[in-house]
Amino acid sequence: MTSYTIALNFEDGVTRVIQCEDDEKVTDAAFRQKINLPMDCRDGVCGTCKCFVEQGAYELEFYMDESMSDEEADQGYALTCQMIPESDCVVRVPASSSVCKTAPETVDGRVLAVDRLSETSFGLRVELARPINFLPGQYVNLSVPGTPNHRSYSFSSAPGAQEASFLIRNLPGGLMSTYLDERAQPGDEVTATGPMGAFYLRPIERAQVWLAGGTGLAPFLSMLEQVADQGLDHPIILYYAVTRAADLVELGRVNELAEQIGAVTVITILAAEDETHERKGFVTDHVTVDDLNGGDCDVYLCGPPPMVDAVRNHFGKLGVEPANFYYEKFNPTEAEAEAA
Repeated sequence: MTSYTIALNFEDGVTRVIQCEDDEKVTDAAFRQKINLPMDCRDGVCGTCKCFVEQGAYELEFYMDESMSDEEADQGYALTCQMIPESDCVVRVPASSSVCKTAPETVDGRVLAVDRLSETSFGLRVELARPINFLPGQYVNLSVPGTPNHRSYSFSSAPGAQEASFLIRNLPGGLMSTYLDERAQPGDEVTATGPMGAFYLRPIERAQVWLAGGTGLAPFLSMLEQVADQGLDHPIILYYAVTRAADLVELGRVNELAEQIGAVTVITILAAEDETHERKGFVTDHVTVDDLNGGDCDVYLCGPPPMVDAVRNHFGKLGVEPANFYYEKFNPTEAEAEAA
């Protein structure tokens, strides 16, 4: 029997992934898996279950004009009580996960290895008790062994892999940094809660401009893994900006994936004035009008808040507004991710 994977993205950033059987409606599949999607009538009449389908093919059965207009249906809206998937789908639900009586899932894991990639970053590899189905770009809350606390990190590994990897910035005195630097041992028990976040790769339907600041490269590694698996019809420009050459961690992996995919241009930038490099400064010194393809492009950015603000201002100075601008901010205080 055919089964499709449906990612339900709730408005509070939580994602739950369900399986929808052949000829099964999304609302029924969600209820079967103990997720109460908004619903009143279940007959395509009230419109309570109207969601936006960001990705995937599906069939809509009966619905009344009062519940959803044909124009909304053409835009990608669907009544989940009448939606029968014909492929894997990503569905944006206009309600919080708590309202739908669900929550992020917690998966046990154990540390496989900690790699000191540079003075400023660690690589953490974790074997999960079971794979986490996430959208490339999303994050989980990782517990810090030996403490009751957690920190939020984007996956740098491919979605659905049992071995998960993360790029983690080395923050002197930071809770996770101290653990990784001083106490981490293979076999240490950790938990991963998620996935979460609105920063994830949408269907690639136009030119792409990806901007990574430091360990903000992590979600792009996950995205590249998926693109390498699924193929690419539009070009990607990846700007990877760090302070020093030693901070260009995982560059070999980036270049290998870029070569495998094709149509991916990787551009590195160093900020330190005493470094020798082809491109110096910040991404805003190098992103051009041509890169933005006259606005017919999607921009993804993962980096510290000043980088996000600077890029926004740069677009204004260039007089070009990209079709879509997705970003995730991370703070040096180890605060949880903020996505938009």
